[in-house]
Amino acid sequence: MDEWYKDWFDTDEYLIVYRNRNEKEAGRLVDLILNNIRIKSASKVLDMACGTGRHSILFARRGFYVTAIDLSKNLLSIACQAAAEENLKINFIRSDVRHFTLTNDYSLVVNLFTSFGYFENDEENFLLIKNAYEHLTSGGYFVIDFLNRNFVESNLVPETNVEYRDRFISQKRRIENDRVIKQISIRKNGIERIYHESVKLYSKDELSGFITSAGFRTQNNFGDYSGNNFDLNTSPRIIIIAHK
Repeated sequence: MDEWYKDWFDTDEYLIVYRNRNEKEAGRLVDLILNNIRIKSASKVLDMACGTGRHSILFARRGFYVTAIDLSKNLLSIACQAAAEENLKINFIRSDVRHFTLTNDYSLVVNLFTSFGYFENDEENFLLIKNAYEHLTSGGYFVIDFLNRNFVESNLVPETNVEYRDRFISQKRRIENDRVIKQISIRKNGIERIYHESVKLYSKDELSGFITSAGFRTQNNFGDYSGNNFDLNTSPRIIIIAHK
């Protein structure tokens, strides 16, 4: 299951399984961020692990200069097309979020919608946060949006099955060795393809520890995209806004 994201994110099936992700949800998160930070108009924003560019596009619409990083050719292609359709100039770059180096300093760096914890150990995952720190200007902000471990452990749905068009999609979930693991089975015309996801679960205290160790100071902790305060047991998300 090592480096599962390289194959899975570059499939058409990934986009089918996560077809319900929408701009409204992304907009609530972008609003929450911008309502709780102070950056000048036309500032530089860096989206680490941008996926199909939902958040990048929203920042660009608001006049920010956006650079967006992702490893998946498939997802970047969709993001580029979506930006081009709106005539938005976003600098999309294909790279591993742990190791890229850019010359510009950014006023805001974001890592959103559980785009963290993919790697095999804490040291590798922590490199993303360190890289975010290195790309921020003094006084700039870092925002991470992640799963709330306690909520996941209490509310995990072991299995879901759905038919969509000509596909039968089965998703089985379990928690093992501090990771939430999902097996996705997609059957079409008698042919079955199986994919996996594996995300390390971190508590808010663990994430805050990573952020502090990188040099950040935490400003806000939210538990959902509506901006409610974080609650250990009832909040679905851990959203941390920190500054350099």
